[in-house]
Amino acid sequence: MTQAKTDSQTGPSPSEYMVEAYAKLGDAMAQFVRNPPIRKPNRRFDALAAFSALNDVMKGIWMQPERLLEAQTEAVNEWSQMWTRMWGLDAAAEPLVVPERGDRRFRDEQWESSACFSKLKDSYLLIGKHLRALVQASAEEDPGKRALAELLVEQYLNAVAPTNFVFTNPEVLRRTVETGGANLVSGFANMISDLSTGRGIVQRRTDHDAFKLGENIACTPGAVVYQNDLMQLIQYTPTTKKVRRRPVLYVPPLVNKYYMVDLQPRSSLIKWLVDEGNTVFVVSWVDPDESHRHCAVDDYVGHGVIEAIDQIIEATGQKSVDTFGFCMGGTLVTMAAAVLAARGEGAKIGTATLIGALVDFADMMEWSAFVNEAHVEALDVHIGEKGYIDKDELQQLFSLMRANDLVWSSFISHYLLDKESPPSDLLFWFEDGSHIPHAFLRSYNRKLLVEDKLRVPGAVELLGEHLDLTKIDSPVMIIGLKDDHVSSWSSVFRGKQYFGGPVEFVLGGSGHNAGVINPPSANKHGYWTNTSDTNDSNTWLAGADKHEGSWWPYWMEWLDRNDNGGQVAARKLGIGQLEVLEEAPGSYVLGR
Repeated sequence: MTQAKTDSQTGPSPSEYMVEAYAKLGDAMAQFVRNPPIRKPNRRFDALAAFSALNDVMKGIWMQPERLLEAQTEAVNEWSQMWTRMWGLDAAAEPLVVPERGDRRFRDEQWESSACFSKLKDSYLLIGKHLRALVQASAEEDPGKRALAELLVEQYLNAVAPTNFVFTNPEVLRRTVETGGANLVSGFANMISDLSTGRGIVQRRTDHDAFKLGENIACTPGAVVYQNDLMQLIQYTPTTKKVRRRPVLYVPPLVNKYYMVDLQPRSSLIKWLVDEGNTVFVVSWVDPDESHRHCAVDDYVGHGVIEAIDQIIEATGQKSVDTFGFCMGGTLVTMAAAVLAARGEGAKIGTATLIGALVDFADMMEWSAFVNEAHVEALDVHIGEKGYIDKDELQQLFSLMRANDLVWSSFISHYLLDKESPPSDLLFWFEDGSHIPHAFLRSYNRKLLVEDKLRVPGAVELLGEHLDLTKIDSPVMIIGLKDDHVSSWSSVFRGKQYFGGPVEFVLGGSGHNAGVINPPSANKHGYWTNTSDTNDSNTWLAGADKHEGSWWPYWMEWLDRNDNGGQVAARKLGIGQLEVLEEAPGSYVLGR
């Protein structure tokens, strides 16, 4: 939609904009009538468990009368101060509460300069502070119930934020006046159009037409050199005459496709590794359908990670591979290393690098809200008939955990302001998700998440072996990300105590995804190092050294220190028994 004309820009007048908006709405309504969305039953989570958890937390509040009184007294005092400031009796005082770091909802200058909007913002933030304090005052000890109650409170607060409504958002209000309301008509057309897709309200976060796989994203030259029913193995074209003797293998999570590490060339970790003189291989998982319903963790570790390692070793003639995995991919690398160690083949893992990956699931922070038997059973029933969990449902869940950034901000931009979404390679990748098979989720959720057995020697059986992480003696680097909302860095940090070989922990800046995509040329985020053997994350961080820029070069130096193999001539695509099947990024990743 073309923007309306203002004093500082050219374009259609408000009346012309309104004509365009109504035409757009008519087209959207016609499409909606032709293809009405079919409402599907949704039982991904146990609603009764949610209400039960909230009830138990509320009862726990009343069981702590002294803490409840303390919270109420603080609330009375702060609201008294708030009203005093509202009436101008203490106008110079510091604000009682400010937006959290990273909260971008109140960036418009009128939230500070306008008395009306300023007080509205302050009141909202203070209400949020006191609602959170009530939950924290509860005597309920179950971390899952507390996390679920906190999640429900956060979702309520996110939904009722003044930024989400026309007359309480100064930017939306200005835009509505400027366009004569055409932005709201056009925004409503956007909503109808999204609903007609059958995926529900899907806020457009990026311009999907700006990227094409294999052309300007996931475009590092290479080829698929091996494949089976679960994965394609991609090898990348060398750019140096000599390469490190030991090859490198990347294992991605199942929930998203591999190319987060191969976005645009300027930020591609794969391209950087190739340019640093590495023979790089990548596992590209198939986007599963109902035919994969019986593929469990065993299949992905055995026919995925271990089969890829064996193919690379046979093709290159090397005895070991440097492996690295992100998020769930790092957990799969850990399990593969444990299986190989149990078979007496642990030397196949030269090093293992685990980025934002968990092996200790005891404290999953806000994700603990979903880690219980009731929710796992509800999800099991929900996906039982179809055979997999849909990629859209997974994306909605991840978006929920960062609702302000990934839901409400695009709700405002797309439906209230009628702004076009700017191109973002990272958001393009985020929305290009994958299904996950029923059997995989069933085994992964129960054994690892609910029972938290992976860290217990011998407790998890996989591919006929009892996994014992202490038997993994290859060097391990664990990389946490300071603002990670999926795998909190303190939870990732705890994994360092379970391995049998040398372990180094590095803390990168930024969040779960952006913290990984941190090319040295950007000189952003920074990272922390500390060689202390402490198992306390706070102690570790207090004694850590802060470094500017990217952790990538530091990691590369660590790989070099743990590889005495020297260099060999650059390896051509399809070496050994491998053969070039198709150009990268391959057909598996193109299944959108």
